[in-house]
Amino acid sequence: MTIAPLSSPHAFPVADGERDAALAARLDRLWSAPHTLFGWFGTVDHKRIGVRYLVTAVALLIVGGLEALLMRLQLIGPERRLLSPEAYNQLFTMHGMTMILWYAAPVLSGFGNYLVPLLMGSRDMAFPRLNAFSYWMYLCSGLLLYGSVLFGQAPDAGWFAYVPLAARRYDAGLNMDFYPAAILALTLSTTAGAINFLVTIAKHRAPGMSLGRMPLFLYSTGTTAVLSLLALPALTVACVFLELDRRWGTHFFTPDGGGAPLLWQHLFWFFGHPWVYIVFLPATGMVSMLLPVYARRPIVGYKLVAASTVLTGLVGLSVWVHHMFAVGMGGAAMSFFSAASMTISLFSTIQISCWVATLWSGKPVRTTSLWFALGFIATFVIGGLSGVVTAVIPFDWQVHDTYFVVAHLHYVLIGANVFPVFAGLYHWWPKLTGRLADEAAGKLGFWMMFVGFNLGFFPMHLSGLLGMRRRVYTYGADEGLATLNYISTLGALLLAAGTLVTIANLVWSWRRGRFAGPDPWGADTLEWSIPSPPPSYGFARIPTVTSRHPLWDEHDEYADPRRERELAEGRLTLSTSPIDAKPRAITAGEPESLAPLALAVAITAVFAALVGSGVVVALALVVVVAAIAAAWLWPRRAA
Repeated sequence: MTIAPLSSPHAFPVADGERDAALAARLDRLWSAPHTLFGWFGTVDHKRIGVRYLVTAVALLIVGGLEALLMRLQLIGPERRLLSPEAYNQLFTMHGMTMILWYAAPVLSGFGNYLVPLLMGSRDMAFPRLNAFSYWMYLCSGLLLYGSVLFGQAPDAGWFAYVPLAARRYDAGLNMDFYPAAILALTLSTTAGAINFLVTIAKHRAPGMSLGRMPLFLYSTGTTAVLSLLALPALTVACVFLELDRRWGTHFFTPDGGGAPLLWQHLFWFFGHPWVYIVFLPATGMVSMLLPVYARRPIVGYKLVAASTVLTGLVGLSVWVHHMFAVGMGGAAMSFFSAASMTISLFSTIQISCWVATLWSGKPVRTTSLWFALGFIATFVIGGLSGVVTAVIPFDWQVHDTYFVVAHLHYVLIGANVFPVFAGLYHWWPKLTGRLADEAAGKLGFWMMFVGFNLGFFPMHLSGLLGMRRRVYTYGADEGLATLNYISTLGALLLAAGTLVTIANLVWSWRRGRFAGPDPWGADTLEWSIPSPPPSYGFARIPTVTSRHPLWDEHDEYADPRRERELAEGRLTLSTSPIDAKPRAITAGEPESLAPLALAVAITAVFAALVGSGVVVALALVVVVAAIAAAWLWPRRAA
């Protein structure tokens, strides 16, 4: 990325109508990637990268769902032997890792990559090649994780990998060596993406889009980027310590060597609880964006929703011991974290109140997207209530490690992630594809998912209160749990069928749906002011903003023709000030490059070599990584 001061424009010596066509043609030549293998693998277009994130994450959602169905079929009745204990442990671990780490956050990164520049009136992300690297690193980390399945040694100590069960003494295979390797690769992707989002949101908003006029999705995405940068180092350190203990005989987590198993829980949950908000807040931002469109009025309490989003992230960093009330720490410490866990629910309550007030005072149009948003609100309220009670320490002791916690976890993660994701897909599908999804099929899929979800997971509250333990592959016939587990399995099957109907509807409409036009919903934000799907350059003319709803006000979005001519001189976009978004400079974009893909593959190869104990090979590959990084960073002329 190269930044140059604003300079005098060159004249555009044609009439207005011809100028528009000439401008579009010139920008298309400048921004379009070659239609070759190099162009496909080397693209840095944020829209194509966003779609790749979405497709990969949804594919992993399907894989994780199939793993869940196998577990539910194992638990449909007592003392079944569909799966062995070893196979169940691997499925249980892979399901948790896939859904929480490789689906829930990356799918929101897909929305962020596609939408953030369009919402801000920018032509690209701040660091296009870093953006491409974040995707390739994400894909390679997933391939490394599922490469363990080919060797029959998938991670098997739970997605939380508690020690000493994850230590070499109790897990002698490569299973738990794949775990830290894949997660370390994923953290590189997430960290790169977080930096990119923060800089883009701070420096590339359209002129006039001050902090008080930003779309709420930018607040939620920016907050999760900060959370990622603060929380992921703890997970990185934990994974490095775990592998050092397993392979090189250190004693970070072994008491007989001076270590402490409790250290793993502190490190892991310092990451783990903020991660809940990382996979939740962007989804609330999407709901805050689409509800006003279908309610036909601005959102109620914009400032309250924005402040609640930021405060949720801040307080979310101080509640990790919420997961550790059963470890035996002092009463004063537990009281503090209990109070923090209850406090954080206030911010979600504010958001929900604003959403309900927006719908109540508007004239809602009942689209499929709105139904999914309403389903999110309903399930999130249930999940939030079951979460608040687990902040009460004596109650937490009673339900700890039972299916009550499983029910709460899925109401929060599926209810507050999957339903908003599909609401967002139906809302922005016309923008992604230029076509409308079928509403009848969409509503059928929603009701199947909503009924199946509640049928599958609400009974788990009851089975947990009756004493059904987490992480067990079977249960006794005399425990009185067979009926509840049978109902839960039927609900899971219905949820899976509804998900397939929904995905099939979207895939079918991609090629055969009705043409949408640029703005089929009468929406209010900048991405709907350009064609659907957007051209390679996004905005031919960088818009100006004078309100929170630029497409609902009457100002001229393109008030500065001088700037449009200047920005047609290369692969350029506008850089603005962080607070009030005043134009500061012209930012040069980056050309297509294979360096992000090559670097991601090389880094993943280093981790794979370490899993296989190939230290010499890993060191040789580190040299390759350094060479690729040097080629990437070698000075070049501005694009």
